[in-house]
Amino acid sequence: MPLRPAERYSTLQTLTPLFLQSCPNRVSILPRLLDHNRLASRLNHIEPFHVMEIASHARALEAAGKDVIHMEIGEPDFPTPQPVIDAAQTFLASGQIYYTSALGIRPLREAISGHYKRVHGLDIAPERIIVTAGGSAALLLVCALLVDRDDEILLTDPSYPCNRHFVRVMEGVPRTINVGPEERYQFTADLIDKAWGAKTKGVLVASPSNPTGTSVKDGELKRIVDCVAARGGALISDETYAGLNYGRKPETVLAHTDDAFSINSFSKYFNMTGWRLGWVVAPERHVRDLEKLAQNLYISPAALSQNAALACFTDAGYAIAEQRRAEFEARRNYFANALTNIGFKIPVMPDGGFFVYADVTAFTKDSEAFALDILNRTGVSFAPGIDFGSYRSREHVRMAYAVSMPKLEEGIRRLAAAL
Repeated sequence: MPLRPAERYSTLQTLTPLFLQSCPNRVSILPRLLDHNRLASRLNHIEPFHVMEIASHARALEAAGKDVIHMEIGEPDFPTPQPVIDAAQTFLASGQIYYTSALGIRPLREAISGHYKRVHGLDIAPERIIVTAGGSAALLLVCALLVDRDDEILLTDPSYPCNRHFVRVMEGVPRTINVGPEERYQFTADLIDKAWGAKTKGVLVASPSNPTGTSVKDGELKRIVDCVAARGGALISDETYAGLNYGRKPETVLAHTDDAFSINSFSKYFNMTGWRLGWVVAPERHVRDLEKLAQNLYISPAALSQNAALACFTDAGYAIAEQRRAEFEARRNYFANALTNIGFKIPVMPDGGFFVYADVTAFTKDSEAFALDILNRTGVSFAPGIDFGSYRSREHVRMAYAVSMPKLEEGIRRLAAAL
């Protein structure tokens, strides 16, 4: 079995001195041999996703016969809605599965435009909408467009780890700003204003947020828009969990400005995780450059996924999405209260998504060790806070209520017994 690059480099470091003992040019050859196998320095800044390691351990326990309740992965447990499956089967039967425009098929861009009219009352031109190979691809495109070497992008701590890694891949600097319950774990205009520096290029806001499930305070998003505009910076709004809102209406940055980048996905509200489809709404002047990047990075989004996603924007598609949103809200109400009753602290009730960011200081000073111990003892799997930043991260865990109510109830029963 061939060695991975890192293994080859390690092996070369071990064997090279033995080889060079008989080599008269060893001083000049050694740097060349090692340089040839050196990996890109950006990898030094890309950290492993600890939740995936927890998930791997959980699957190993399952393979050994243990019953595991999965609260570690942020993926809806609902299957792809039937209208989407039906649309995909119809399109698949046509056999017309070819490359599409890098911007996405026109009918889907028009449907997304209609979605903004229906949900937000906004007229968003289809020409400003770029369909992407998942929300992650949308963020990568925008980072590739905006971020130069050493440019700073401000993010919150805690926040979704891949967002800061996207900035790093473009050789920018993800500068994280500590946020706590007082700010609902979210940016405020005042925090951004104080943090802005000479190298700051822009701000990435996520509302509702992963891992906290909280949204920017009412009225604050407009203040953030004005603050970033006054600084001449770029504003990226990660709205992946928009639609999964509880007790408040979904809010988009596009309600306050046309000069921002709004990122969204079919994965969460529309339950299409494995179809890898998302979109970005961009200022019109940037669409052509984003198209060029998409053409070169991944050609186009999958034709099958795009044609299937058209069914999301039908009355039947919306009815299913809203029914499932209501189920998530019921789960949140039960789960957050049940966790509090057994000793977890939830300083801010999540108002979106399907995560609870819980304070575990009543039980431990090390949430990573705590998560592993609870998994081994009870079969309840959740993510340690260290995945999402460094600010008080070992005091918190993220639990996803993206499992059925009976599984949530059984998880609470096991946690209560263990704690």
